[in-house]
Amino acid sequence: MSQDGAGIELETSLGYLMKEVSSALRTAMEAVLRPLGMSVTHYSCLELLAQRPGLSNSELARGTFVTRQAMNVLLQTLEADGLVTRSEQPASGRALPTQLTAAGRAQLATASAAVRGVEDRMKSGLAPAEQVALRTMLSTCAASLRS
Repeated sequence: MSQDGAGIELETSLGYLMKEVSSALRTAMEAVLRPLGMSVTHYSCLELLAQRPGLSNSELARGTFVTRQAMNVLLQTLEADGLVTRSEQPASGRALPTQLTAAGRAQLATASAAVRGVEDRMKSGLAPAEQVALRTMLSTCAASLRS
């Protein structure tokens, strides 16, 4: 409860609850990804590349919520590990598109199964219709904040 009435009631604040869920989800994901030698950002980068091949460093950074500099360091590591390839020459402009390798796809398959298990645990207390409603409501909230 707020001391002076001007603050936010944490018990009823949707923003606070969403941050709590986000933090718990990230912690659970890190716990299953760490034994695979991955972080959430590493996993998210591979997942984005699988679904949208050829994304640039900037697009990957935006999609994984990190800086371009942090993404560049991650991409260099992933390339050195043989998980992604980056073109020597940009297709257009200065952006170097990135692609998953077979090793990257194999690592992603293992990580995706682990993350799916975390998401299944997170939504295990919800009926199928509630899961659909939650996805719809969260999408609506995100769209409202973007507009």
